Order: sequence, then structure tokens, then C-alpha cells
Amino acid sequence: MIRLALLRHGHTHWNRAGRIQGRSDIPLDDGARADLAGFALPAPWDQADLWSSPLKRATETAQIVANRDPQTAPELTEMFWGDWEGKHGLDLKADPNSGFRDIESWGWDYQPPGGETPAQVWARIEPWLKTLQKDTVAVCHIGIMRMILARAYDWDFDGPVPFRIKRNRLFVVEIDGDRLTPQPDPVRLAKRTGAA
Repeated sequence: MIRLALLRHGHTHWNRAGRIQGRSDIPLDDGARADLAGFALPAPWDQADLWSSPLKRATETAQIVANRDPQTAPELTEMFWGDWEGKHGLDLKADPNSGFRDIESWGWDYQPPGGETPAQVWARIEPWLKTLQKDTVAVCHIGIMRMILARAYDWDFDGPVPFRIKRNRLFVVEIDGDRLTPQPDPVRLAKRTGAA
């Protein structure tokens, strides 16, 4: 059995503006860098294998909280939102003709125009999960975390979400063959000595 701890990257200016990022390579903003500098991976996760998405916002988050460079995996790149990347989610939601839907009514086959479905994202993540050899921290994106946690919770993007993804927390999933089991409580990042 291997444990995988998922950590969402810090804020970018697109996050704060409510813009859909997807594969757009938007870096952390200065506020996120300052905030993350106050945190570190807690034991024993500070000794785990460290991976991240290749996008700047994830690799930089990993470097700051782990104080080392991660290995990168393209499989951990955020869900591709196609024509909607860079647009404001609230604007799409307000337009009844956009096709935009809340996550509770996606299903595995929901597809932004020109983008990926959750099923397609899972199809690229699952083989990577099978390569893990020891306990691992993966710094990635909310979309990637949603796919892995959806499988762990046996949730099909239909109805209330059984988890709430927050920043500066490790969401741990136990991997045993094809079985994913979520640990119910996220693990908070450790405060660095001298951090407020």
C-alpha cells in the first residue's frame, strides 16, 4: 500500500480574478509566494517522493514548501478547458447558452468546447498512479485532485461533492492495486519556524 498526498498549488492572479486556467502556464503571484514561504511539508511527508505538474504554479509551490525541486509528470497537468481557458467562470455560468455547468452535474463525460472530459483526464492520471513506488507528495491542480478524489470516494460528478479542497493541506489517498481509499481528514502543512 502506497500513500499519495495531493497538494494544490498556491494562488495566481488568474485564480484571484476567477479566470479558468487549465493548461495556461500562469505563475504564482507575489502574495502566494509570501504565504507559501511560511509553510513546509510536515513529517513524514518531507521525506516522501516529490512530484508536481510541469506548470510553473505547481513546480514553484513544490519548491517553496519542500525546499527542493520536484520531479515533474505531464500526467499531473491541469484539465484542459479548451475554448474556455482565460475566461471568467462566473461569466460562462451566467450565459445560459455557454454549456457551462457546475461540477455537481458534470458526470465523467462533461466536456468544455475543445477541452478534456473528466474521463479523459483520469485516463492519463491512472497509469501514472500505478508507477508510484513509495509514499509520494504530488503538487498539482484542483482538477487533478478532483479526479483522484472522485475515484477514491466513488463519486461520479453527480450530486453533492463529498470533499472540499482547500489550499495548504495534503489530501491523502491510500493506493492498493486498483483501489483508492481516501483518508478522511486533510493534513495541514507545517508552519515554518519564525513564520507568523
